[in-house]
Amino acid sequence: MGQSVAPSPNTGRRAAKAFIALAFFCILAWADAALASSDLTAYLPKITPAEFFPGADRFGPLQGAPAIVPVYRGDQLQGFVYLNSDFANSIGYSGKPIHVLVGIDPKGIIKGLKLVDHKEPIVLVGIPEARIVAAVNSLIGKDMKPVAQGAEPPKVDIVSGATVTVLVMSDSIVRSASKLIRSGRIGGGPSAAAAAALPPVTKTLDLEHSEIRDWASLLGDGSVRRLHLTIGDVNDAFAKAGNVAAAQNPETGEASDTFIDLYLALVTAPTIGRSLLGEDGYQRLKERLKPGQQAILVAGNGVYSFKGSAYVRGGIFDRIEILQEGNSTRFRDRNHTRLGALHAAGAPDFREIGLFVTPPEFTLDPAQPWELQLLVQRAVGARDKAFLTFDLKYTLPDQYLRREQQAVTVPASASAPAAEANVPAAQATAAEGEEPLWMRIWRSQTINIGIVALALATLTVIFFFQNILVRRPVFYTWVRRGYLVFVLIWLGWYANAQLSVVNVLTFTNALVTGFHWEFFLAAPLIFVLWAATAAALLFWGRGPFCGWLCPFGALQELSNTVAKWLKVPQITVPWGLHERLWPIKYIIFLGLFGLSLYSVDMAERFAEVEPFKTAIILKFARGWPFVLYAVALLAIGLFIERFFCRYLCPLGAALAIPGRIRTFEWLRRWSECGSPCQRCAKECPVQSIHPEGHINVNECIYCMHCQELYYDDHRCPHMIQVRLKREKFAAMSSPSMRSGGAGPKTVITHAGKPIPAVSPTTPPSSASQ
Repeated sequence: MGQSVAPSPNTGRRAAKAFIALAFFCILAWADAALASSDLTAYLPKITPAEFFPGADRFGPLQGAPAIVPVYRGDQLQGFVYLNSDFANSIGYSGKPIHVLVGIDPKGIIKGLKLVDHKEPIVLVGIPEARIVAAVNSLIGKDMKPVAQGAEPPKVDIVSGATVTVLVMSDSIVRSASKLIRSGRIGGGPSAAAAAALPPVTKTLDLEHSEIRDWASLLGDGSVRRLHLTIGDVNDAFAKAGNVAAAQNPETGEASDTFIDLYLALVTAPTIGRSLLGEDGYQRLKERLKPGQQAILVAGNGVYSFKGSAYVRGGIFDRIEILQEGNSTRFRDRNHTRLGALHAAGAPDFREIGLFVTPPEFTLDPAQPWELQLLVQRAVGARDKAFLTFDLKYTLPDQYLRREQQAVTVPASASAPAAEANVPAAQATAAEGEEPLWMRIWRSQTINIGIVALALATLTVIFFFQNILVRRPVFYTWVRRGYLVFVLIWLGWYANAQLSVVNVLTFTNALVTGFHWEFFLAAPLIFVLWAATAAALLFWGRGPFCGWLCPFGALQELSNTVAKWLKVPQITVPWGLHERLWPIKYIIFLGLFGLSLYSVDMAERFAEVEPFKTAIILKFARGWPFVLYAVALLAIGLFIERFFCRYLCPLGAALAIPGRIRTFEWLRRWSECGSPCQRCAKECPVQSIHPEGHINVNECIYCMHCQELYYDDHRCPHMIQVRLKREKFAAMSSPSMRSGGAGPKTVITHAGKPIPAVSPTTPPSSASQ
């Protein structure tokens, strides 16, 4: 008889273990971000003082929060070293921080830079890291005090193919140095006396007064600003820049033709917003904006697009940048809304119009001057490009501002910056009113988190109603294939939410070095998937992740499905050999685990035994040895389904160990399973069913093929017997049987062995059990 879904006899013992595993794996969700910790002390042992200040011989004790470390030559202070990501947003193309150590002297001049950690795929793939570092090193020697006071920040040379990475690195260095100087910790920042001298009148955006105005009046008083460049202007600018290759490749067309006609407006101001967006558009914008956010409208005509194509490939608009008082930001696709036309009377038609909302990590003061910087690029070879920038300055007219008298509060002591050394980082952030980075990341990924939550909810429904689904094999097969396609394409290749054994290894390291929840939460999709995997271990073991949520596992299964459709012969590994190959993945995991206790960095390198980074994260855009290894595993998987999952996956081994504490038995079995029937064992895609009939949950990926057979009255011998008895009863009740007619005979086979025939006139007991 089939077992019902109920607690097993060992429920109490397993439940006790379940709580331990749940705690273990919920914390494990943080591990993906642990390696990228922004703790300055983690990087100090890897550097020397002389790398930042020639002749320096020692570091002093850490100061303040976020921490900076003084650097000395003998007893003479040379300057300070700090981590850029402690003071400014440094999220790169990969969606993870780029960590750079910055050396800055007491006068606010940058003296040295060192890239210490990043996950940028562009740098990992083909562009030498030294080339990226060389470009950013142009900031060395730059004085950051003028930038902190509102001057234009210095620019670095763009590396073709790594534009976003270089810009993020340079921007985070400049912003972090400016923030340090303004805080008074270095560079002679503002003191209490200077604060007292500030004018008591402040300007804020007036959100109450508004009117509808036409295009001409908005353009006339500066509500809308314009930058017009002709082809001749751009050609002359490249010629004056001294780049011979760029000058020799001029723009085609007449010199008087328009290269770009760019318009800029702050539509947060009610009059400007209502006039350009219309009443409905402005109301939708107001509902979308969060406190402190601003909305900027950019419109353009001409042969040059201010949007470019990088936002299509990577989600970032790399041709425009907003700057104010040394801070800057670029917009991503999530900050952008495409508009078709402007509502203001007399407004011209535009080739492209973009409505941009400032990201949460960038604060734009609408009452102070700011500017848009346009990046113009020109191809000078097959791969190389030359770049120039053009500025469009914007100052909101006074009529949109409200003046308020403010009381000036003078700090009790001018030594407040020094006292800051004793303030914890979390308290300092709260005092400044800054939102934790992980909260900004979660907010920016709200849609992705919602999609993952919906996918997990769908999978939960599939598992809880599995008995209904598997009774419809064709429908269930397509449900599973569709889910695997989603996991591979969206979860894996698009969202890069691939769990790894590195998560497990970094967790153990975090226990030793200390951990902070904000870093666990810095990768929302990874956190959500680990939480779901931990919960699933209690119910089903490793199967939900390995069989349904692993993008590389989905890639293996889908490619093998195509191979079967193309009649590629499948290899069945003999049971004796198969059983001896199982332990390999456990040996690999234990080896990596032991190595991580010595060096996490070394363990991460050896964790390349997982092809996940190559096949999923970098989408095969990597060095040929890594690609060859990943392709070889997939090629073997065409003949042996899920070869890597069966024998080599250390993450599968790591999940299988706590997966043994699952509380429920969901997979049903008949008493005939294994003796004499071997059908499920023969057809199991990963051979996780022992010849004697029981399912090895350590190896089961929960594909539910055995459950399809369990209910199939044309393939499962037990169900065939039930069907024949039912048909016999129906036949005995029919008029033809009552008249003595003979019914058909049916031959049943067990793994190729004939079983005595059963017919409506043969007693059921004569059939083999």
